Amino acid sequence: MTTEKTVTTATDSPGVTRPGLALAVIAGAQFMVVLDGTIMNIALSSIQQAFDMSGVLLAWVVNAYALAFGGFLLLGGRLGDVLGRVAIFRVGLVLFAGASLLGGLAWSQEVLIGARVLQGMGAAIVAPAALALIATSFEGQARGRAMGLYGAMAGLGSTAGLLFGGVLTSYASWRWVLLVNIPIAVALFLGARYLRSGERHRSELNIPSAVLGTLGVTSLVYAITRSGEHGWGDPASIALYGAAAVFIGVFVVAQDRVAHPLLPLAILRDRTRAGANVAMLLLGTGMFATYYFFTLYMQQVLGYSAIESALAYLPWATAIFVGSGVLAPRLLPRLAPAVIAGGGLSVTALGMLWLSFLDVDSGYATAIVAPMVVTALGLGSTFVPLTISAMSRVDGPDSGAAAAVMNTAQQVGGAIGLATLVVLATQVSTGQLPSAAQELLRAESTGDETLLASARAALSEGFTTAFLAVAGIYVLAAVVVALTVRRDSAVEGQQGSQREGRRESRTTPAGPV
Repeated sequence: MTTEKTVTTATDSPGVTRPGLALAVIAGAQFMVVLDGTIMNIALSSIQQAFDMSGVLLAWVVNAYALAFGGFLLLGGRLGDVLGRVAIFRVGLVLFAGASLLGGLAWSQEVLIGARVLQGMGAAIVAPAALALIATSFEGQARGRAMGLYGAMAGLGSTAGLLFGGVLTSYASWRWVLLVNIPIAVALFLGARYLRSGERHRSELNIPSAVLGTLGVTSLVYAITRSGEHGWGDPASIALYGAAAVFIGVFVVAQDRVAHPLLPLAILRDRTRAGANVAMLLLGTGMFATYYFFTLYMQQVLGYSAIESALAYLPWATAIFVGSGVLAPRLLPRLAPAVIAGGGLSVTALGMLWLSFLDVDSGYATAIVAPMVVTALGLGSTFVPLTISAMSRVDGPDSGAAAAVMNTAQQVGGAIGLATLVVLATQVSTGQLPSAAQELLRAESTGDETLLASARAALSEGFTTAFLAVAGIYVLAAVVVALTVRRDSAVEGQQGSQREGRRESRTTPAGPV
């Protein structure tokens, strides 16, 4: 056993005895975490009626989860590296399940929002641990296949959230969109016995850096979500941006000056990893906005119910699975991740451009399904190569931190994109009809068909303008990938995993630790 910056000890996990079950647990964790990012969307109307919530407060049912998730990811990732990934994975699952129970039984809007914050914190522990466990539980080609399924869960989980949200809200209660997490978390907790934690790197957790990083990202995400509600000139939002800049600036400087950094900056000094994370940020920007606006388009413009909106996503879910679970894994042995990711982003941009031509008279079968499938295929085929590139050539001690950076990029990107594009869509709709969303509600309650048509036309213009902007974001992401991501990153990532596996196999316990 050697001592450098950290003392590396062997864990009591001898290896993966049931790789199929181990992969199911990791994929299930990613599915559960991503599912909760979208499952609340279709249930919002029922929640608003249950607690008589204002529109501003209602937004925090969604924002509270993203805020806590994005804010605590760096700390959650480093906890797994230092304290053991399987142990931390289980802690995160317990927190997530407990928060889901609290939210499902919530007796007030404050309790519900607080539960969503705790859910986000649990997700911030589970997500980076799950991704880092792929590196310690699988090697070589098996790792590539595991990455493929993990990437598939990102797309499937977000889409399934919309589907399950519609079904549970329509046929049970909005409370079940929270309670459904409990049996999933229990099953994953029990299945964690099949995971290999890998090396535990005993070092100082560096609490000051953890506080700075968490405060910086939390302040940034809060500022972005607040700007979407109160406008970009809101004094409190401006103050939060300033605080975020100070916290993040001090945090970055500190990482080069401490013995045990929370975020090893070498992760971002590598061109491929940096480019993949920027692309992941842009991917999150487009993906969050797409789900939000497309759901509103179906409900407010086309007049779909919650269950109809959920069922309308079935072709999307199928295409996401084909892209990430079938297409990308088959292409990876033949093409570099940069080529697959760049191509997938280009196809996604084409699909979003196609969706921008929708209007109030667009039929589902004749005008919506085809561009929906094109967009989802492109998205699905992008998750896997970007994930592999973001984790390429990362040493075992830093895999949790690298996974946290990638997840943070996606969450922060989603918050930035949604806040910005909501402002854009609202401005366009207001230019057609002032207070278009409120006028739509008034028209529906009074039966004014003329006003209803005008409101739907105005909202449609705003939503499709957002689709066009998202297409441009995906083009930008494709350019970033083409300019930064090396074409051999997948091979290098697998070799790095094999080196780590050989190093762990040579490590023998030296006695009680």
